[in-house]
Amino acid sequence: MRNSFYIFFLVFSCFSCSSDEFDNSDLIGKWKLTEAYISAGGPQYWVDVENGEEIEFFENGGFNSDRFTECTTGIYSKNQNGLLLKYSCSQFNPVSENENGFITYKLELYSNYLVLTPTSGPICIEGCSYKYQKK
Repeated sequence: MRNSFYIFFLVFSCFSCSSDEFDNSDLIGKWKLTEAYISAGGPQYWVDVENGEEIEFFENGGFNSDRFTECTTGIYSKNQNGLLLKYSCSQFNPVSENENGFITYKLELYSNYLVLTPTSGPICIEGCSYKYQKK
């Protein structure tokens, strides 16, 4: 009986702790692409991006982005360490989406910037990441 209590407590604790991981409030607002982490066949390095794309996340789970001219709106969600974007235009199918229609990224979130590393679609062979500054 005592072991059952500990197992229940452990399972309950894990579920109650994980709810904060999926809170989208830290993404809300406008972000601008300012740097890219790239490689030309050697070590990776950060380079400045002029006139980088912008993305804005809303509390209702929607977003606006100027990355693609064919479609600028969609929905997003955040899970453990990832960001999922799904554009809402019916005839728009970017090559970077997965089999479920989402463009996925590994997400690293800091106080005034975030780093996105693609995890769906054609992925950079040497690796690549993108830094967005909060506006």
